[in-house]
Amino acid sequence: MFETMRYVYLVYKEQSFSKAAQKLFISQPSLSATVKRVEDKIGYPIFDRSTKPLSLTECGARYIQAVEQIMAIENDFETFVNDWGDLKTGQLKLGGSALYSSWVFPLLVSRFTAKYPQVTVELIERRSPELANLLQKGLLDLTIDNSILDKDSFDRKVFRVEHLLLTVPAKSPVNARAKTYQIPERSIEDGSFLKQATAPVPLEWFAQEPFVLLKPNNNTRTRADAIFEKYGITPKVVFELDQQFTSYNVSCTGAGISFISDTLIARVPANPKVVFYKLDNELSTRKIYFYWKAGRYVSRAMEEFFKLAEESVL
Repeated sequence: MFETMRYVYLVYKEQSFSKAAQKLFISQPSLSATVKRVEDKIGYPIFDRSTKPLSLTECGARYIQAVEQIMAIENDFETFVNDWGDLKTGQLKLGGSALYSSWVFPLLVSRFTAKYPQVTVELIERRSPELANLLQKGLLDLTIDNSILDKDSFDRKVFRVEHLLLTVPAKSPVNARAKTYQIPERSIEDGSFLKQATAPVPLEWFAQEPFVLLKPNNNTRTRADAIFEKYGITPKVVFELDQQFTSYNVSCTGAGISFISDTLIARVPANPKVVFYKLDNELSTRKIYFYWKAGRYVSRAMEEFFKLAEESVL
């Protein structure tokens, strides 16, 4: 049963009988016959063979959904069994957006694999909605995200708190007025800019400046919009981008002001073409969470990764 189930799933993934047969090292007629037996047993076709690439029927889509649920259950059991081996084998599947996959996960993964070299770690980079979908299907163990996911569907724990900073092209004339509010990059790296002695810059001074923002529905953009609303500013938006790092680079060219997290600023090489200002804490502060599917078994690998993350100074 399980072998034929995997055969059908591979055909679905490859969208082709011939490609799936090559990966399984069996003949295409043999694979087609196996799938046909499954379809006969169900009583309905799984694949619409009239389309290219191969597509699922309505019944087939439900079959694949059931297969993924079975695979997730099987994966949970394998993870549990691996725990008894003191993490001498096993795997950990992590997911993150471009920001966290590039600037947070690499150091954590490096430390984890140094301690548990026989555990296979897979890192998947996707947008937040895709990560949530992969978690829900059981195809990821953990994700790291600053978005707020459904508490009934996902369990979570705080990884750290991060802060958005106003990132302004150094050549912008508005800096002459705001110079006393500028904060050095070293204070962002060591977190000392968070002290009460460092005052937030009056955002209204930048009301007429061009802004580089992330696209709507991104957490950073949502917070930026809330900040603008609080100060009664209708921003002049010159770019709407997908990634925070891209926004930072565009600001470095002098094109406009962006909202960039201290997570990123503390890790990228210093660039004299931008300067930084502290923002009002209420709207610029957010939590970064580790998320996993609600109710799922928390493996020893996950527990050890959590411990390592808590001990790490990033």
